[in-house]
Amino acid sequence: LGGVGGAFVLGCLRRVVVISGVGPVSALGHGREAFWSGLVRGRCGLGELSVLDASGFRTGVGGQVPEFDIRQHVPKGYRKSTKVMARDIELAVLSGELAVRDAGIKTRDGGLAVEEGGYEMAGDRLGCHIGAGLIAAETEELARALASSADEDGWDLGAWGTIEPGGSGMNGLPPLWLLKYLPNMLACHVTIIHGATGPSNTILSSEASGLLCAIESARVIARGDADACLTGGAESKLNPMGLVRIGLSGRLADAPSGTDAGAVGRPFDVDAPGGLVGEGSGSVVMEEREHAVARGARVLAEVRGFGAAMAPRPVNASFYGGEPASEAERGPDLGLERAVRGALAKAGLEAGDVDAIVPLAHGSRRTDDPERGALAQVFGDRLGSIPAITLPPMLGNTMAGQGGLMLIAGALAIAEQKLPARLHAGKASGLDAGAAGSRDAELGHVLVCATGMGGQSAAVVLGRAG
Repeated sequence: LGGVGGAFVLGCLRRVVVISGVGPVSALGHGREAFWSGLVRGRCGLGELSVLDASGFRTGVGGQVPEFDIRQHVPKGYRKSTKVMARDIELAVLSGELAVRDAGIKTRDGGLAVEEGGYEMAGDRLGCHIGAGLIAAETEELARALASSADEDGWDLGAWGTIEPGGSGMNGLPPLWLLKYLPNMLACHVTIIHGATGPSNTILSSEASGLLCAIESARVIARGDADACLTGGAESKLNPMGLVRIGLSGRLADAPSGTDAGAVGRPFDVDAPGGLVGEGSGSVVMEEREHAVARGARVLAEVRGFGAAMAPRPVNASFYGGEPASEAERGPDLGLERAVRGALAKAGLEAGDVDAIVPLAHGSRRTDDPERGALAQVFGDRLGSIPAITLPPMLGNTMAGQGGLMLIAGALAIAEQKLPARLHAGKASGLDAGAAGSRDAELGHVLVCATGMGGQSAAVVLGRAG
């Protein structure tokens, strides 16, 4: 499978892949309008966390999704299934519903009704690829079961699982407990709700998950195995395990409850204090261009090329433990560099053809320095003049949800021919990523790229619809 002039070619079959619908769910709100208007206005969605008591954590602020009732976003006959939906699953289901509605598609149990003008999508021609993370068990639910396995001497492993049938602490968990926390359950629920019986997969690669899923969807559509795919990712780190895990990585800012969240975000700042986490989901409808045109869909952007690579050395070595190494000691992220070069090559483009970049821009030296180094290897001295679209100062880092949200931001920027505003509490170094207002721009090609915590990198080049 190769890239020729923006189209993916398999034998003599030419199938151009486009984005025809988006369903962002983030700290800025639910849906395209809330997301894009928030980015254009430069609204900071970060604030005090209310979903948990974060007073004992080093970080007590982040990007929290506005409240919603998932039961109102699934078919009535499916509402019982919401009992086995962890927060990450709920975010993915809501995002998927918003995406098919935005695309004007009617699926089996979701999207616009046919009488309202929606296009009735055949289930076997609809695929689904959703990135996921390590889903945290609900603390209270797990604690109740653990407490029944403890005595005056502490917690007992034998009491947890080997006492006579029905008497173990493990039996204190609901019978379907595990179904709430399997990463593939995000795609599972979305495919069931929408009757998507085409190719489906789940990818777990932290921030790169959504972009890797987009690549998978593009390949599926290009080879003719589906006409459209729901793709993206979802995750919430706003829970005790999430805050501890990311905190131990050395990537979080010291921002206890009461901190002005807007003063924390400093992507690519040599004095960056660290980033903030959030929750969110970014789902897009990727579709074969002729299929989208034939049904009268509005095409937001074309997928011109993509690339993926793994760092040749463990990226975790530079992410975990101790004081941040210098930029020279860390060096550029070679996996990200290879992914970007691969995406440009498949698109048939040179580095000079890129009009804007959507980088991870987390605001932590541990991630920003290697990212800046990789982009500098590709773009050279021009890097500082290519405008960046940076999301973390507004949304936080939503981990597996980030790639999809970044893809949406890039697609909307191309569709609207506008660069959104940027928030920055310091001074960016090496990239055009400092504070700026929104502005009109000629955007022919936008690069979206990210490296996940484990070292997997992905890049997608979006182009203006032809």
